[in-house]
Amino acid sequence: MRELTVAAGLARRLLDFAEAKGISRAALTRRSGLDSDEVEDQDARVPLPRYVALMRAAKELSGDPALPLHYGGTVDMAEFSIVGMLFRCCETLMEAIQQVNRYGRLVVEVDVGAADRFQLARRDGGLWLTDTRRNPNDFIELTEATFARFAGMVKPVVGDVVLEVQVTHAEPPHGAAYRAFFGVPVRFGAPWNALRLHEERLTWPILTQPRYVFGIFSARAQALLDRLERSKTVRGRVESLLLPILHSGEANFSRVAGGMGLSRDTLYRKLRAEGVTFEKVLDALRRELALDYLGGGKLSVHETAYLVGFSDAAAFSRAFKRWTGRNPSAFRGGKMDG
Repeated sequence: MRELTVAAGLARRLLDFAEAKGISRAALTRRSGLDSDEVEDQDARVPLPRYVALMRAAKELSGDPALPLHYGGTVDMAEFSIVGMLFRCCETLMEAIQQVNRYGRLVVEVDVGAADRFQLARRDGGLWLTDTRRNPNDFIELTEATFARFAGMVKPVVGDVVLEVQVTHAEPPHGAAYRAFFGVPVRFGAPWNALRLHEERLTWPILTQPRYVFGIFSARAQALLDRLERSKTVRGRVESLLLPILHSGEANFSRVAGGMGLSRDTLYRKLRAEGVTFEKVLDALRRELALDYLGGGKLSVHETAYLVGFSDAAAFSRAFKRWTGRNPSAFRGGKMDG
Protein backbone atom coordinates (compact mmCIF):
# COMPACT_ATOMS: atom_id res chain seq x y z
CA MET A 1 0.00 0.00 0.00
CA ARG A 2 1.43 3.33 -1.04
CA GLU A 3 2.37 5.94 1.52
CA LEU A 4 -0.17 8.70 2.07
CA THR A 5 1.12 12.26 2.19
CA VAL A 6 0.04 15.85 2.80
CA ALA A 7 1.20 19.05 1.19
CA ALA A 8 4.20 20.54 2.96
CA GLY A 9 2.33 23.86 2.87
CA LEU A 10 -0.42 22.37 5.03
CA ALA A 11 2.10 21.24 7.63
CA ARG A 12 3.93 24.56 7.52
CA ARG A 13 0.71 26.52 8.02
CA LEU A 14 -0.14 24.38 11.04
CA LEU A 15 3.34 25.04 12.41
CA ASP A 16 2.81 28.78 11.89
CA PHE A 17 -0.62 28.67 13.52
CA ALA A 18 0.65 26.79 16.57
CA GLU A 19 3.73 28.98 16.88
CA ALA A 20 1.51 32.07 16.88
CA LYS A 21 -0.15 30.59 19.97
CA GLY A 22 3.20 30.55 21.74
CA ILE A 23 4.23 26.94 21.06
CA SER A 24 7.89 26.32 20.34
CA ARG A 25 8.43 25.46 16.68
CA ALA A 26 11.43 23.35 17.66
CA ALA A 27 9.31 21.36 20.09
CA LEU A 28 6.67 20.78 17.41
CA THR A 29 9.14 19.57 14.80
CA ARG A 30 10.90 17.37 17.35
CA ARG A 31 7.66 15.76 18.52
CA SER A 32 6.36 15.21 14.99
CA GLY A 33 9.59 14.10 13.35
CA LEU A 34 9.30 16.90 10.80
CA ASP A 35 12.31 18.80 9.55
CA SER A 36 11.76 22.55 9.13
CA ASP A 37 13.53 22.42 5.76
CA GLU A 38 11.11 19.86 4.31
CA VAL A 39 8.14 22.22 4.63
CA GLU A 40 9.75 25.22 2.94
CA ASP A 41 8.45 24.25 -0.50
CA GLN A 42 4.70 24.30 0.01
CA ASP A 43 4.15 21.97 -2.95
CA ALA A 44 6.48 19.31 -1.57
CA ARG A 45 5.03 16.32 0.27
CA VAL A 46 5.43 15.03 3.82
CA PRO A 47 4.20 11.68 5.17
CA LEU A 48 0.69 11.76 6.61
CA PRO A 49 1.78 10.14 9.93
CA ARG A 50 4.08 13.09 10.60
CA TYR A 51 1.22 15.51 10.01
CA VAL A 52 -0.94 13.49 12.41
CA ALA A 53 1.85 13.65 15.01
CA LEU A 54 2.22 17.40 14.40
CA MET A 55 -1.48 18.05 14.90
CA ARG A 56 -1.58 16.07 18.12
CA ALA A 57 1.59 17.68 19.43
CA ALA A 58 0.08 21.12 18.75
CA LYS A 59 -3.08 20.15 20.66
CA GLU A 60 -1.14 18.85 23.63
CA LEU A 61 1.43 21.61 23.85
CA SER A 62 -1.19 24.34 23.44
CA GLY A 63 -3.53 22.84 26.01
CA ASP A 64 -6.35 23.40 23.52
CA PRO A 65 -8.10 20.13 22.56
CA ALA A 66 -10.25 22.07 20.07
CA LEU A 67 -7.21 23.41 18.20
CA PRO A 68 -8.08 21.55 14.95
CA LEU A 69 -11.46 23.31 14.86
CA HIS A 70 -9.88 26.71 15.40
CA TYR A 71 -7.11 26.00 12.92
CA GLY A 72 -9.49 24.76 10.24
CA GLY A 73 -11.91 27.60 10.73
CA THR A 74 -9.50 30.51 10.73
CA VAL A 75 -6.70 29.57 8.31
CA ASP A 76 -7.46 30.39 4.68
CA MET A 77 -6.62 27.45 2.42
CA ALA A 78 -5.60 29.88 -0.31
CA GLU A 79 -2.62 30.77 1.88
CA PHE A 80 -1.04 27.35 1.45
CA SER A 81 -2.64 25.53 -1.49
CA ILE A 82 -3.55 26.05 -5.12
CA VAL A 83 -6.82 24.29 -4.23
CA GLY A 84 -7.79 27.25 -2.08
CA MET A 85 -7.05 29.65 -4.92
CA LEU A 86 -9.09 27.51 -7.29
CA PHE A 87 -12.02 27.63 -4.85
CA ARG A 88 -12.09 31.42 -5.15
CA CYS A 89 -12.47 31.20 -8.94
CA CYS A 90 -15.44 28.82 -8.95
CA GLU A 91 -18.77 30.23 -9.99
CA THR A 92 -20.85 28.27 -7.48
CA LEU A 93 -20.41 26.18 -4.35
CA MET A 94 -21.39 23.08 -6.35
CA GLU A 95 -18.50 23.69 -8.74
CA ALA A 96 -16.16 24.28 -5.81
CA ILE A 97 -17.05 20.88 -4.32
CA GLN A 98 -16.35 19.27 -7.69
CA GLN A 99 -12.92 20.91 -7.87
CA VAL A 100 -12.06 19.88 -4.30
CA ASN A 101 -12.90 16.30 -5.23
CA ARG A 102 -10.66 16.54 -8.27
CA TYR A 103 -7.65 18.17 -6.62
CA GLY A 104 -8.14 17.60 -2.89
CA ARG A 105 -5.32 15.05 -2.82
CA LEU A 106 -2.94 17.94 -3.35
CA VAL A 107 -3.83 19.07 0.18
CA VAL A 108 -4.11 15.72 1.93
CA GLU A 109 -4.24 12.16 0.68
CA VAL A 110 -6.63 9.81 2.46
CA ASP A 111 -7.93 6.29 1.95
CA VAL A 112 -11.34 6.88 0.39
CA GLY A 113 -14.26 4.55 0.01
CA ALA A 114 -15.51 6.01 -3.28
CA ALA A 115 -14.27 7.68 -6.44
CA ASP A 116 -15.04 11.09 -4.94
CA ARG A 117 -14.17 11.73 -1.32
CA PHE A 118 -16.96 14.27 -0.84
CA GLN A 119 -20.41 13.24 -2.02
CA LEU A 120 -23.89 14.74 -1.82
CA ALA A 121 -26.60 12.47 -0.44
CA ARG A 122 -30.24 12.89 0.55
CA ARG A 123 -31.34 11.62 3.93
CA ASP A 124 -33.99 12.60 6.48
CA GLY A 125 -35.41 15.27 4.18
CA GLY A 126 -32.10 17.08 3.78
CA LEU A 127 -29.09 17.30 1.47
CA TRP A 128 -25.84 16.19 3.08
CA LEU A 129 -22.21 16.64 2.10
CA THR A 130 -20.51 13.43 3.19
CA ASP A 131 -16.84 12.64 3.72
CA THR A 132 -16.33 9.04 2.56
CA ARG A 133 -12.78 8.46 3.79
CA ARG A 134 -12.20 5.13 5.48
CA ASN A 135 -11.41 4.75 9.17
CA PRO A 136 -12.14 8.41 10.01
CA ASN A 137 -11.99 7.81 13.76
CA ASP A 138 -8.29 7.02 13.50
CA PHE A 139 -7.70 10.75 12.97
CA ILE A 140 -10.73 12.69 14.18
CA GLU A 141 -8.70 15.89 14.09
CA LEU A 142 -8.84 15.74 10.30
CA THR A 143 -12.64 15.57 10.43
CA GLU A 144 -12.68 18.58 12.76
CA ALA A 145 -10.29 20.67 10.65
CA THR A 146 -11.92 19.70 7.34
CA PHE A 147 -15.49 20.51 8.37
CA ALA A 148 -14.38 23.72 10.10
CA ARG A 149 -12.45 24.78 7.00
CA PHE A 150 -15.44 24.18 4.75
CA ALA A 151 -17.69 26.27 6.97
CA GLY A 152 -15.06 28.97 7.32
CA MET A 153 -14.37 29.27 3.58
CA VAL A 154 -18.01 29.26 2.54
CA LYS A 155 -19.47 31.64 5.11
CA PRO A 156 -17.97 34.89 3.72
CA VAL A 157 -19.41 34.24 0.26
CA VAL A 158 -22.78 32.49 0.79
CA GLY A 159 -23.38 32.85 4.52
CA ASP A 160 -24.07 30.06 6.99
CA VAL A 161 -24.54 27.10 4.67
CA VAL A 162 -24.19 24.35 7.32
CA LEU A 163 -27.46 23.39 9.05
CA GLU A 164 -26.30 20.35 11.01
CA VAL A 165 -23.11 18.40 11.69
CA GLN A 166 -22.85 14.63 12.15
CA VAL A 167 -19.62 12.78 12.97
CA THR A 168 -18.87 9.12 13.53
CA HIS A 169 -16.67 9.52 16.60
CA ALA A 170 -17.93 9.69 20.16
CA GLU A 171 -18.34 13.07 21.78
CA PRO A 172 -14.94 14.27 22.99
CA PRO A 173 -14.42 16.31 26.18
CA HIS A 174 -14.46 19.45 24.05
CA GLY A 175 -17.79 18.62 22.43
CA ALA A 176 -19.19 22.01 23.45
CA ALA A 177 -16.56 23.63 21.21
CA TYR A 178 -18.22 22.01 18.18
CA ARG A 179 -21.56 23.60 19.01
CA ALA A 180 -19.97 26.95 19.73
CA PHE A 181 -18.00 26.93 16.49
CA PHE A 182 -20.67 25.68 14.07
CA GLY A 183 -23.67 27.18 15.86
CA VAL A 184 -25.89 24.30 14.70
CA PRO A 185 -26.94 20.90 16.10
CA VAL A 186 -24.07 18.40 16.29
CA ARG A 187 -24.59 14.65 16.52
CA PHE A 188 -21.75 12.44 17.73
CA GLY A 189 -21.58 8.69 17.12
CA ALA A 190 -23.46 9.10 13.84
CA PRO A 191 -23.29 6.55 11.00
CA TRP A 192 -21.38 8.97 8.78
CA ASN A 193 -19.36 12.17 8.72
CA ALA A 194 -21.62 14.67 7.04
CA LEU A 195 -22.82 18.27 6.91
CA ARG A 196 -26.46 19.10 6.15
CA LEU A 197 -26.49 22.04 3.78
CA HIS A 198 -28.75 24.87 2.66
CA GLU A 199 -29.49 23.22 -0.68
CA GLU A 200 -30.37 26.37 -2.59
CA ARG A 201 -27.05 27.96 -1.69
CA LEU A 202 -25.15 25.38 -3.71
CA THR A 203 -26.00 27.40 -6.82
CA TRP A 204 -25.34 30.84 -5.35
CA PRO A 205 -22.37 32.67 -6.91
CA ILE A 206 -19.15 32.49 -4.89
CA LEU A 207 -16.72 33.93 -7.45
CA THR A 208 -14.22 36.17 -5.64
CA GLN A 209 -11.42 36.11 -8.23
CA PRO A 210 -11.56 36.89 -11.98
CA ARG A 211 -12.96 33.85 -13.77
CA TYR A 212 -10.19 33.87 -16.38
CA VAL A 213 -7.65 32.77 -13.77
CA PHE A 214 -9.66 29.57 -13.20
CA GLY A 215 -7.92 28.04 -16.22
CA ILE A 216 -4.52 29.13 -14.97
CA PHE A 217 -5.04 27.65 -11.51
CA SER A 218 -6.60 24.49 -12.97
CA ALA A 219 -3.55 23.92 -15.17
CA ARG A 220 -1.23 24.40 -12.20
CA ALA A 221 -3.30 22.08 -10.02
CA GLN A 222 -3.33 19.41 -12.73
CA ALA A 223 0.44 19.64 -13.12
CA LEU A 224 0.87 19.18 -9.38
CA LEU A 225 -1.57 16.28 -9.38
CA ASP A 226 0.32 14.62 -12.24
CA ARG A 227 3.56 15.07 -10.31
CA LEU A 228 1.99 13.56 -7.21
CA GLU A 229 0.80 10.54 -9.18
CA ARG A 230 4.24 10.06 -10.74
CA SER A 231 5.86 10.14 -7.31
CA LYS A 232 3.94 6.98 -6.40
CA THR A 233 5.52 5.03 -9.27
CA VAL A 234 8.95 3.50 -9.67
CA ARG A 235 9.55 6.04 -12.42
CA GLY A 236 8.71 8.85 -10.03
CA ARG A 237 11.15 7.51 -7.44
CA VAL A 238 13.86 7.31 -10.10
CA GLU A 239 13.17 10.91 -11.12
CA SER A 240 13.38 12.10 -7.51
CA LEU A 241 16.82 10.48 -7.17
CA LEU A 242 18.01 11.85 -10.50
CA LEU A 243 17.08 15.48 -9.86
CA PRO A 244 19.77 16.34 -7.27
CA ILE A 245 22.57 14.56 -9.17
CA LEU A 246 21.65 15.35 -12.76
CA HIS A 247 24.27 18.08 -13.09
CA SER A 248 27.05 15.99 -11.56
CA GLY A 249 27.60 13.63 -14.46
CA GLU A 250 26.91 10.74 -12.07
CA ALA A 251 23.25 10.24 -12.98
CA ASN A 252 23.69 6.62 -13.93
CA PHE A 253 21.63 3.47 -13.59
CA SER A 254 23.85 1.82 -10.98
CA ARG A 255 23.80 4.82 -8.66
CA VAL A 256 20.02 5.19 -8.83
CA ALA A 257 19.45 1.46 -8.29
CA GLY A 258 21.73 1.61 -5.24
CA GLY A 259 19.88 4.64 -3.92
CA MET A 260 16.65 2.67 -4.12
CA GLY A 261 18.17 -0.35 -2.45
CA LEU A 262 17.59 -2.45 -5.57
CA SER A 263 19.79 -4.49 -7.86
CA ARG A 264 20.17 -3.31 -11.44
CA ASP A 265 18.13 -6.27 -12.68
CA THR A 266 15.30 -5.62 -10.23
CA LEU A 267 15.08 -1.94 -11.13
CA TYR A 268 15.17 -2.81 -14.81
CA ARG A 269 12.23 -5.20 -14.37
CA LYS A 270 10.23 -2.71 -12.31
CA LEU A 271 10.67 0.05 -14.88
CA ARG A 272 9.86 -2.32 -17.72
CA ALA A 273 6.62 -3.22 -15.92
CA GLU A 274 5.70 0.47 -16.14
CA GLY A 275 6.55 0.56 -19.83
CA VAL A 276 9.75 2.61 -19.60
CA THR A 277 13.50 2.20 -19.39
CA PHE A 278 16.02 4.13 -17.33
CA GLU A 279 17.31 5.81 -20.48
CA LYS A 280 13.81 7.00 -21.42
CA VAL A 281 13.18 8.34 -17.92
CA LEU A 282 16.49 10.21 -17.92
CA ASP A 283 15.92 11.62 -21.40
CA ALA A 284 12.37 12.78 -20.61
CA LEU A 285 13.47 14.40 -17.36
CA ARG A 286 16.27 16.27 -19.12
CA ARG A 287 13.82 17.48 -21.75
CA GLU A 288 11.28 18.68 -19.18
CA LEU A 289 13.89 20.57 -17.18
CA ALA A 290 15.53 22.06 -20.27
CA LEU A 291 12.24 23.47 -21.49
CA ASP A 292 11.59 24.96 -18.06
CA TYR A 293 15.08 26.46 -17.69
CA LEU A 294 15.13 27.98 -21.16
CA GLY A 295 11.50 29.11 -21.15
CA GLY A 296 11.32 32.86 -20.65
CA GLY A 297 15.10 33.14 -20.84
CA LYS A 298 15.67 31.98 -17.27
CA LEU A 299 19.12 30.51 -17.97
CA SER A 300 21.64 30.50 -20.78
CA VAL A 301 22.08 27.52 -23.09
CA HIS A 302 25.42 26.67 -21.45
CA GLU A 303 23.95 26.86 -17.95
CA THR A 304 21.02 24.69 -18.97
CA ALA A 305 23.29 22.12 -20.61
CA TYR A 306 25.27 21.82 -17.39
CA LEU A 307 22.24 21.56 -15.11
CA VAL A 308 20.60 18.79 -17.12
CA GLY A 309 23.82 16.76 -17.23
CA PHE A 310 25.47 17.38 -20.60
CA SER A 311 29.25 17.69 -20.74
CA ASP A 312 29.15 20.29 -23.52
CA ALA A 313 26.69 22.63 -25.17
CA ALA A 314 27.01 20.95 -28.56
CA ALA A 315 25.77 17.60 -27.25
CA PHE A 316 22.94 19.39 -25.46
CA SER A 317 21.98 21.27 -28.64
CA ARG A 318 21.76 18.02 -30.60
CA ALA A 319 19.54 16.49 -27.92
CA PHE A 320 17.33 19.59 -27.77
CA LYS A 321 16.90 19.56 -31.53
CA ARG A 322 15.86 15.90 -31.29
CA TRP A 323 13.34 16.75 -28.56
CA THR A 324 11.76 19.80 -30.11
CA GLY A 325 12.98 20.25 -33.68
CA ARG A 326 14.43 23.61 -32.63
CA ASN A 327 17.79 24.95 -31.55
CA PRO A 328 17.94 25.83 -27.83
CA SER A 329 19.15 29.37 -28.53
CA ALA A 330 16.16 30.02 -30.79
CA PHE A 331 13.77 28.52 -28.25
CA ARG A 332 15.25 30.67 -25.48
CA GLY A 333 14.77 33.78 -27.59
CA GLY A 334 11.21 32.86 -28.34
CA LYS A 335 11.81 32.49 -32.09
CA MET A 336 11.12 29.57 -34.37
CA ASP A 337 14.24 28.03 -35.82
CA GLY A 338 14.76 29.42 -39.32
